[in-house]
Amino acid sequence: MSRAFGTFNALRDVSLTIERGEFIALLGPSGCGKSTALNCIAGLLATTGGAIYVDERRIDRLKPEDRGFGMVFQNYALFPHMNVRANVGFGLKMRGVAKDELKRRVDAALELVRLGNQGEKLPGQLSGGQQQRVAIARAIVIEPPLVLMDEPLSNLDAKLRLEMRAEIRRIHNQLGGTTIYVTHDQDEALSLADRIVVLRDGEVRQVGGPEELYAAPAHLDVAEFMGFRNRVTGKVTGVEGDRATISVGDTQLSGKASGALQPGSAAALVARPDDLTVGATGIKASVESMEYRGREFVGLARAADGTELVFHGSERVAPGTAVSLAVDPARAIVFPVSP
Repeated sequence: MSRAFGTFNALRDVSLTIERGEFIALLGPSGCGKSTALNCIAGLLATTGGAIYVDERRIDRLKPEDRGFGMVFQNYALFPHMNVRANVGFGLKMRGVAKDELKRRVDAALELVRLGNQGEKLPGQLSGGQQQRVAIARAIVIEPPLVLMDEPLSNLDAKLRLEMRAEIRRIHNQLGGTTIYVTHDQDEALSLADRIVVLRDGEVRQVGGPEELYAAPAHLDVAEFMGFRNRVTGKVTGVEGDRATISVGDTQLSGKASGALQPGSAAALVARPDDLTVGATGIKASVESMEYRGREFVGLARAADGTELVFHGSERVAPGTAVSLAVDPARAIVFPVSP
């Protein structure tokens, strides 16, 4: 599947097979093509190359309403003048479903999203989380083969996001359907998806389960997007089995080798903030700030070459303090880079 806007390729030969019943997350930064891909699947955007199939049926030439998919938008897209029941039942009414059947299916959908007693209210009388539940009920009431969700939690506060995240997965499991979910939030993708598709510049960079993407990103850009915020560059001094060592100034750092690494070649070691701690040896840096996060502190330090480093600690360290930041070699990854 490809999509071009003039000379700009928003999607470049994206190829993906999704099994029935899977929960797939399209993950990536703004502008990577994830919403474009979802809109092409939905039929809201035409593809400029490739084809989209559901089972053996080609659907990219069909109108959106003929594809039969449910869609949940970022801004809910509810009709403000219709009550909850009318909003949920709108798609069924347009399909000519009989009144008794329409009522039964609307009742079932509202019960599933735990809004059985809110049917007569207008959207404006509901909280943001309740409005999103209505949007989900409207998407699933038509019993679609595929539900498409475009960053549905981005307008909710942190507490509601966590609650709705659990609800979305519960509903998916209960229905046994297929879901494609667009997000830029790695935590959402990790907690919800059976498989994550990481996109960058309109291309698929990696596809895998949450555990694989979290622990073993295949590319440097994927690692950085999956939370490996610390990146230091140096020269490879040794490769043994699946381990590589690089020199960063006068410090030797080790991590899991990824890609073609040769002694003397340029490389970058990446690590998550919770895998950097103040120790007796490590990267020399100066602490710039510390934040209290409840059970621990999160600090920002700067190495001599200007590299920012984020680390965790059990005690507050005063700004300006010189520290050595030790990197957990079992959790760091070394990637080749251009010199």
